[in-house]
Amino acid sequence: MSNTLLPWLKPNWEHLHSYITQKRIPQALLITGNRGLGKQYLASQFAFSLLCVNPQSDGLYCGSCDSCKLLNAETHPDLINIQPEEVGKSITIAQIRNLIIQLTLKPQFEAYRVVIVSPADQMNHAAANAFLKCLEEPTERTLIILITDKPAKLPATIVSRCQKLVINTPARETTLAWLKQQNVQENAELLFGLARGAPLLAQQYADEGYTGMRHECFKSWMGIARRQRNPVMIAEDWYKLPESPLLFWITSWIIDLIKCSYSTNIENLYNPDLADSLKEMSQQLELKRVYKLYDLLLATRQRLDSPINKQLMFEEILIKWSEINLSK
Repeated sequence: MSNTLLPWLKPNWEHLHSYITQKRIPQALLITGNRGLGKQYLASQFAFSLLCVNPQSDGLYCGSCDSCKLLNAETHPDLINIQPEEVGKSITIAQIRNLIIQLTLKPQFEAYRVVIVSPADQMNHAAANAFLKCLEEPTERTLIILITDKPAKLPATIVSRCQKLVINTPARETTLAWLKQQNVQENAELLFGLARGAPLLAQQYADEGYTGMRHECFKSWMGIARRQRNPVMIAEDWYKLPESPLLFWITSWIIDLIKCSYSTNIENLYNPDLADSLKEMSQQLELKRVYKLYDLLLATRQRLDSPINKQLMFEEILIKWSEINLSK
């Protein structure tokens, strides 16, 4: 990890650095904010700074001391990362019990010990209850950092025991300038909108070709509306795609259809590049049924973290879409 700051994180870093300069390190810190804003990056910077032997004047880690070498090799004994053992799975009570045992021992170095739990909202109910012990009985020279973009899913008993740090979405100009520095120039404005202003998410979408993927999905979506494509067959293809951005795209198309039905301006749309198709489609739809599909999408997004059958989920959405009345 680079010992430099992402430009929009500088105010947050100054807040964290003040903990160090004032020698008031919290026992527990909750970092929240939307996806793609650098929560994990900021937490790691803070952890590295606390564990570094010779931090720089701005508080960032030096990168050359023995501790930094261990940190960069991911072998530092006083940095503990707790995360789901498999993608889509929960953080288990067994992981938290093992953490509690580790925390009964003193830090191996003279500085702090840092525990990073991410995403913290992925602790299952039993794990969250066990984790309270870590907060209620803090051990010496130990900082626990919780990271989540869904703080409402954390028990109030955990949230109330943490200092809070919220990372806000940077200004549009800041994000676009940073994307340009990362050589993301093609479709930068579109990527900014698709990522809802999150710089790291916009960069990921550019690297993984999401604009092309979105375009193909929209063609299939419109094909279903025109009775040219089979919703079940499309669902079979779509469940192999990343479901979170795909659900956002579908939701944004529905929102834009609703907006177009009220003759909104293009700049108010999530998908200005699709405005012509969306405007034409909006004139043929029964708005009441569009709102029902929108409700279904909102409910579906709430269920994403549950063990849901993704193919059946997309089948339900696409069949509902195909059933919306269209004039011929």
